[in-house]
Order: sequence, then structure tokens, then C-alpha cells
Amino acid sequence: MGERGALRIRLDALARELAKFGAVGAIGFVVNAIVFNICTHAFDLAVVRSGVIATCVAIATNYVGNRYWTYRHTDRSKRTRELMLFLLFSGIGLVIENGILALSHYGLGFTSTLADNMAKNVVGLGLGTVFRFWSYRTWVFRALPAREAVQTAESFLDKGSQSARSNRR
Repeated sequence: MGERGALRIRLDALARELAKFGAVGAIGFVVNAIVFNICTHAFDLAVVRSGVIATCVAIATNYVGNRYWTYRHTDRSKRTRELMLFLLFSGIGLVIENGILALSHYGLGFTSTLADNMAKNVVGLGLGTVFRFWSYRTWVFRALPAREAVQTAESFLDKGSQSARSNRR
């Protein structure tokens, strides 16, 4: 396979990863927006407090989706490390997202429901999502080392050929 073919394969894999990450993120967005608006309107909590609560609920939702769907093929041997890094980078994303909300609401005086939702769920979440995608794929959900990946693939192929031989008998 040439250099062009290898690049095409990597770009296809990145596109699939982005699509899955986006689907999980869309679910997280809906969870985030619903919890945020319930906290601010039904429970009359402050907007930044509501934002933090909503983001924490969405982080838990997104971890499950990313671990068991988007990045299910990655190394699972260090689950505690993975979870700690996920929470660290999600926490930084939380600060980005809710920092934009605080700046808009308290700093710039945009206090309407629409302004709060735009600041948190469009601008803040957009910037936080870019950061999270980069950090999750770079640090949290790391690919299996090449040697382990090859061994896993070989063992899968060996099992398949053994079962094919036993079926012929």
C-alpha cells in the first residue's frame, strides 16, 4: 500500500472517530442543556452553579459513551489512570465552558435565558469540545501499543482458523 493509501486509511479512521465522538457529544449536549435549564428554572439555582451541575452530569454520560463505543478498541488495562485523566481533562473543559458562561452573564451582563444558553451551550461547549476531543484521543483513550495490537489480531485469526478447521471435520 502506498503513502496515499495509508493516508486515506488514517483519514477514514479519524472521520469515523469524529462521527462517534460527535454522536456521544450530541447526547451529552442534550443532557447538559436539559439539566442546565431544569436547574436554572425549576430549582432557581445560579447560572454558573447550574452550569457546573449540568456539565458534571454530561461528563458522566459522555464517559460511558466514549469508553464503550467511540474508544472501545483502545487499551483498557489502566482503567483507573484513564478515568483520572478523563476527569482531569473534562474538568478543564468544564472550566472553559462555564468560564464563558460566567463572563457572559456576570462580566458582560447578558442575563437572558437565550444569552445564557448561547454562552454555555454554544460558545463554551464548542470550545470545550475541541479541547476535549484533542485531550481524550491524545492522553485518555490511547491506542493499544503496536505489539499488543498485532498479538490480539493474530490470536483472533488463530481462533478463527482453528474453528474453521474443526468445522470441516
